[in-house]
Order: sequence, then structure tokens, then C-alpha cells
Amino acid sequence: MCAMARPRKPLLSTDRIVQAARALVDAEGLAAVSTRRLAAELGVSGPSLYNHFRTKDEILEAVADSVSAQVDLSMFEDDREWRTALHDWAVSYRAALRDHPNIVPVLARGPGRRPAGLRLADAAYGAMVRAGWPPAQATSIGALMRYFVMGSALGSFAGGFVDDVSAYDPADYPHLGQAHLLADQQEKIDERAFETGLTALLDGLARQFEQLP
Repeated sequence: MCAMARPRKPLLSTDRIVQAARALVDAEGLAAVSTRRLAAELGVSGPSLYNHFRTKDEILEAVADSVSAQVDLSMFEDDREWRTALHDWAVSYRAALRDHPNIVPVLARGPGRRPAGLRLADAAYGAMVRAGWPPAQATSIGALMRYFVMGSALGSFAGGFVDDVSAYDPADYPHLGQAHLLADQQEKIDERAFETGLTALLDGLARQFEQLP
């Protein structure tokens, strides 16, 4: 009679480590990530992680790049007009960061050597140059969009107000009588603010584009 084979654990891989680290960052923040904690989550010994990543920082960089890889870049590859492409890219970019807000501080450092982050920057820059923007201004546009999207993902305006009417005494804050209601409308307010700012930003760029020699 043959003994039943024991089920094998999934082989440790770079992708498995990144997925586990991303889930940990999403759930508990950057401080929760350590090689010991990740090894426990994956059911492996700590040293085995070093076959894939040398340091915790390398793991976090890989997590950040996996989030950048979620940003849609197809708008730079089809026939969309540059303004529409920038709008659609910003929306997709923000959606990826909104789904993984705890990794934004790592992403905010810049793409560094991260492949997906570099592809993102390359696609946006290339599309603007092809559209007729001078290279220097195309670089500035990429930086501007990154500042705007990252800033919108770093925190919530509406979520910064407490649900306590007594916190906004009209004697001290005569124009914040409804501020205690903002938190309940957080998603709607933040989305509207993002679209308002994005439209204003793109309107300004369109005026600059019309004045190009």
C-alpha cells in the first residue's frame, strides 16, 4: 500500500514575497513589514527571503513597483488627444494609490530604479513630446502630474474633520458650521476635489499649449 504524498508548500518566489508584503502594508502600514514577520506569514525561514531580496527596503521598493504596475498606460498608446490621455492616466494613477495608500510614501520618493515606475514616467513623457510639447516642458508636466496625484493620495481633506459639532464653535470658526458632516461624505468630496483640481490643471496646460511657438 502506497503512502499518500504530503501536499507540498508553494515554492517561495519573488512574486509571493511581494504579494505578502503588499497585503501586510495595506493592512498594517510600512512599520509592520519585517523579514521575520514576512517569513512567518509565508511559512518559511527568515534567511530564505534573502535568496530573493537583500533588505527590507528592497522588498518595499518591489511592493511600490507592483502598485505602479497597476496604473493603466494604454491611453498613451492609442489615439487619445494629449489632454484626454493625461486625464485618464491621472484617474488610473490615483485609483492605484487609493487602493494602496500606505505605500504612497515610498512611491513619493520617485521611481529610482523601479521598472514599472520608470515605464510609467517614460510613457507619459514620450506621449507629451509626441503631442508637440517641448522636452523640457514635457518633463515638467510629468513632474506636475506626479505631484498632484501623489498629493491627492497622501490624505483625505474631508477625512481630516471630526464628526463632532462641538469641535467647530461658530464663535471661533464662523464658516465651519457644517464641517462635522464632511467625514460622512469623504469619498464624494475627495473625488470631486480631485476632478476639480485636475480640470483646472489641464485647462492651464491647454492654454500654455495654445501659446507654443
